[in-house]
Amino acid sequence: MRSVAIGIFDGVHQGHQAIIAEAARHGEVTVLTFDPHPTSIFAPERTPSMLLPLADRIALLKEHGAHEVVVLPFTREFAALTPDQFIEDILINQLHASHVTVGANFTFGHKAAGNAEYLKNCGKSFGVSAVELSENRGSAISSSRIRTLIVDGDVERANELLTRRFYLRGPVVHGEKRGRTIGYPTANIGLSDSATIPADGVYAGWLGVGADRWPAAISIGTNPTFPGVRGRQVEAYALDQTDLDLYDQEAKLEFGWRLRDTLKFDGLDPLLIQMKADCERAKELTHSDIHN
Repeated sequence: MRSVAIGIFDGVHQGHQAIIAEAARHGEVTVLTFDPHPTSIFAPERTPSMLLPLADRIALLKEHGAHEVVVLPFTREFAALTPDQFIEDILINQLHASHVTVGANFTFGHKAAGNAEYLKNCGKSFGVSAVELSENRGSAISSSRIRTLIVDGDVERANELLTRRFYLRGPVVHGEKRGRTIGYPTANIGLSDSATIPADGVYAGWLGVGADRWPAAISIGTNPTFPGVRGRQVEAYALDQTDLDLYDQEAKLEFGWRLRDTLKFDGLDPLLIQMKADCERAKELTHSDIHN
């Protein structure tokens, strides 16, 4: 029995996990997902930022119960398939589905003409489940809602809906190296244009490189206290670590709590006082978190 769960599954959030759990009730789960995001084909200027790199999405889908993940390239040719062609070519001939599980708002086929009801009424040999993507308190769960929370800086609420900590991955790149001179050497993270970046501010979380992982204070912004114009930077100070050489290695930044907004200070001394307070607060939060 091959139970197929279909969706983009960006974030693999609480709702996506419910789809996989429902699919698992009907057999070994194959997840069918798509890359790139469909919006990038039809309206590139509205393409949403991503919550996860594709490789991480696949890994998390398997962690939550998928036996296999099939990634179909989303192209204009693929999007032109009628709902019946999608069912026949992909679900039956390619995946041999015995059961199909989707979110209740799932659409497919040319001009999104197919939906969960269409699948149920198509007269094919597979069963169909449609899962309402909502949390216990009744609010809808969606990747777009989680993106908005993150962009607004509400990483704690986003983490609840993700059932994990939101994180960013990227190489450690060379920055202005100012942190070294003031006692807070930071790792600047290079990010892809598609990354979902939290609002400017200071956060508590963790910095991981390879097998190492340290509690960290994370800063996002343009460092307005210092002169000059610079782009937004995402940088992390591994608490109490002063001799790390992380350049060109891939880092993972996990966001636990938002501490404050980005502020412009009247000079270095008040900034250093605030940075010390930020690090102490980050240390308290990370050390007291039983799930770290």
